[in-house]
Amino acid sequence: MSQDRFTSSDPGTEPGTESSADPSVELTNPAATGEAELAFEGALRPQSLAEFVGQEKVRGQLQLLLTAASMQQRTPDHILLAGPPGLGKTTLAMIIAHEDDRPLRMSSGPAIQHAGDLAAVLSSLVPGEVLFIDEIHRMARSAEEMLYLAMEDFRIDIMVGKGAGATSVPLDLAPFTLVGATTRSGMLPNPLRDRFGFTANLEFYAEHELERVLARAAALLRLRVDREALAEIAGRCRGTPRIANRLLRRVRDYALVNGGDADLAAVHAALTLYDVDEIGLDRLDREVMQIILTRFGGGPVGLNTLAVSVGEEAETIESVVEPFLVRIGFLTRTPRGRVATPEAWRHFGLANPQAGLTLDDL
Repeated sequence: MSQDRFTSSDPGTEPGTESSADPSVELTNPAATGEAELAFEGALRPQSLAEFVGQEKVRGQLQLLLTAASMQQRTPDHILLAGPPGLGKTTLAMIIAHEDDRPLRMSSGPAIQHAGDLAAVLSSLVPGEVLFIDEIHRMARSAEEMLYLAMEDFRIDIMVGKGAGATSVPLDLAPFTLVGATTRSGMLPNPLRDRFGFTANLEFYAEHELERVLARAAALLRLRVDREALAEIAGRCRGTPRIANRLLRRVRDYALVNGGDADLAAVHAALTLYDVDEIGLDRLDREVMQIILTRFGGGPVGLNTLAVSVGEEAETIESVVEPFLVRIGFLTRTPRGRVATPEAWRHFGLANPQAGLTLDDL
């Protein structure tokens, strides 16, 4: 197979157009570099459901919901987007606003720590506006309770005064659509979850879908890369488009610095340099598994003990490392702790001293 040559231009430039910027500006002006990177990030996000790659079922459900609302000339129902990080929840929120040409207001759960913070946002919404709250499960409880009434009746109650003289003043809101995104939907209180008209559960991407994501990003980066290289990156990005785009940029950097092609050899060299192995395990993943396999004989080992052994916070192990290891079948959670599977022993080329035992024996 002939290898295409790496050609790079301003990452913020649309494919098929020429950049008039002086290349020396990008090397000497950090502000220009930052603006170019932000422009690329914006161009990387699809602008419509038709452009969005993957999540076929969710896209069809959202298209039906938005089309029905448009035909009835009403604001769409409130939407909850749930799923692991990096699968496109923020992008879908932008598309929901863009599809119906509605204004978009963006906020996040950690930024709303008082009911007054939410009241200020809600009272300033214009009719039909889409309010996107990322990590909505991290909002303050008082703000969540205010949101119940706002979502159902487009109204909030403002308390004026203190003590026995305090009075509740109702404030009508403009009709709006709330789009909430969460990586931990189980942490949402049931009254809040039930007020969403539609909940979309985003799933990890298949490799052929990630190849399409990478091909689109490569075109925006003006990076000519062969299909073998794209397939190799797609197999190492843990089913997550955000990771896929990040690894593609590291391959671009490697090819640029070394003056070579963005081919399969460049992918292998770049991802080896950044400690990403052939199935997507990084340094921390491998360190966790090596400790379970060698120091604890494959487990069971408790979460806190494992975290101390690795030198990381228990929350980091539980929320960042374990989900992928469990999903690929390297790790099992048991009542007594974490246990490595036979697949993990085979991958790391180690003999399993507990071969023949079942989980009930551990």
